[in-house]
Amino acid sequence: MSIENISSNKSFGGWHKQYTHRSKVLNCDMRFAIYLPPQASAGEAVPALYWLSGLTCTDENFMQKSGVQRIAAELGIAIIAPDTGPRGDDVADDDAYDLGKGAGFYINATQAPWNRHYQMYDYIVKELPELIEASFPISAMRSISGHSMGGHGALTIALKNPLRYRSVSAFSPISNPINCPWGQKVFTQYLGDDKTQWLEHDASELMRMARQFIPARVEQGNADPFLEEQLKPESLSAAAKVSGYPLELNSHDGYDHSYYFIASFIEEHLRFHAAHLQT
Repeated sequence: MSIENISSNKSFGGWHKQYTHRSKVLNCDMRFAIYLPPQASAGEAVPALYWLSGLTCTDENFMQKSGVQRIAAELGIAIIAPDTGPRGDDVADDDAYDLGKGAGFYINATQAPWNRHYQMYDYIVKELPELIEASFPISAMRSISGHSMGGHGALTIALKNPLRYRSVSAFSPISNPINCPWGQKVFTQYLGDDKTQWLEHDASELMRMARQFIPARVEQGNADPFLEEQLKPESLSAAAKVSGYPLELNSHDGYDHSYYFIASFIEEHLRFHAAHLQT
């Protein structure tokens, strides 16, 4: 599978680069960003953190706003930021921001017209890592993180694939999508009306039933305007207590849903992942 480099910027001794490639899984051209720390430039195979962004975002938001490169360079961790969904003129879309392009929700759609392109679960779990590990000095040691819709994606993907990831974290994740407007809208469109199919993509349901554990950390701002209606971290906490899941859930007074919040705690999250990627 070929990739095309479209931008390169040196940062903290490493390189932030953007690439495009043809995705067979998504049936369209896709773009991703990667930060290669200095250790990778020296030929060392480094571990990777996959970052999944939220509604309306692209590969650029996190890479440009979080300040992740400084600490990634110190720790020797590559950062991979895919787009949030398929793109292209023939890709199904909706006028609303929370459905269609930019709202892939990291699941495999089963309903037309979405199922032709919206196979983000397979893209994140299988196709993209295979491409990354074949194209760059990246090892098979992976962790995963994300924000909001991407936090939902990181948690559900890690919970469904505990042997593929060393650790998982999330900022302001959609923790119980079967019981919130964002999740109900998207699941109805992408997965259909059979709500038993929704359970496989709900972090709280998956955590409640988990039998294999990996370290998990969640950051939530108490001034987040989406906290009560959309995010529901209390459901995730309750689920962890049922299964005994090793979840660290931290609440922070005054912080909202923005990248100011992410930038405030991203260093702690990278150090959390580094501790597990190095073991």
